[in-house]
Amino acid sequence: MPLMFGLAILAGLVLILLSLIYLRRAETDPLGERIEEYAAREEVVPIEDIELSLPISDRIIVPFLRAVGSFITRFTPQSTLDRTTQQLALAGSPRNLTAAEFWAIRGIMTIVMAGLFLMLMIRFNAAPDRRLLYTLLFAAIGFFLPQLYLGSLVSRRREAIIRKLPDALDLMTICVDAGLTFDGAMAKVDEKWNDPLAREFGRVVYEMQLGKTRRQALRDMTGRMDVPEVASSVASILQADQLGVSIAKVLRIQSEQMRIRRRQRAEEKAQQAPIKMLFPLAFLIFPSMFIVLLGPAAFSLIRNDAVRNIFG
Repeated sequence: MPLMFGLAILAGLVLILLSLIYLRRAETDPLGERIEEYAAREEVVPIEDIELSLPISDRIIVPFLRAVGSFITRFTPQSTLDRTTQQLALAGSPRNLTAAEFWAIRGIMTIVMAGLFLMLMIRFNAAPDRRLLYTLLFAAIGFFLPQLYLGSLVSRRREAIIRKLPDALDLMTICVDAGLTFDGAMAKVDEKWNDPLAREFGRVVYEMQLGKTRRQALRDMTGRMDVPEVASSVASILQADQLGVSIAKVLRIQSEQMRIRRRQRAEEKAQQAPIKMLFPLAFLIFPSMFIVLLGPAAFSLIRNDAVRNIFG
């Protein structure tokens, strides 16, 4: 019984870890990469061998998540799926997850966390009411943990875009001054850097090559980012393109404004730092200092016979 219990806990923890790693991995196409790798060898390779060379996560976890996701979506409102799709787009579409697959991860995490702690309560003979309470509590933790992780991905991606925007606008200004078109400047940013903003510029160029207009591609990019600075820059560029104003001049002005906003944001965070440091100082650092400084004196007082007599 203890062996089976330990194996069940280990299996649950491994499943949770694999789910988090699956969410954390970059947006790639493993099958396409393996096909290009075998094509470069100039030899005939069966498609079965290419599929078997994929990682186990792409051969087992992905089909399993899709099967569970198709079952869960039958009971999930469409508005909830739309919100999840929007959040995944804001996070950069990690692993090209769909809303159904993400809800499958949430369902699996909920069941695993609830099952693990239910077995834990049974193992230690907890009371039935306490057993039910802790099971529901950790089931809720397993349900909301992927959502919290997705929110952190969205925040980190937004911060990376805001930090990189002035530098990208500077590079685009230099490219346009050197004679490149605006589309060529976006392609140059995608070629030079590998960050969320550069990848979005590359996606805009790719969508325009497929036939989408520049205005629509740029507006779709702002929807995938949800960053006010990017939205204002794109609006200025589209207005300049419509009115015939020099794109290089608009890019230069936008770059200067973005640098001013970045400096103001840094100053705002610097002013918030003392308030954020108040809690750890008051409840973590100061008590430790008091223990280190006053601890020896307290032991001396306790060992003093006179003080011991006074306090009985």
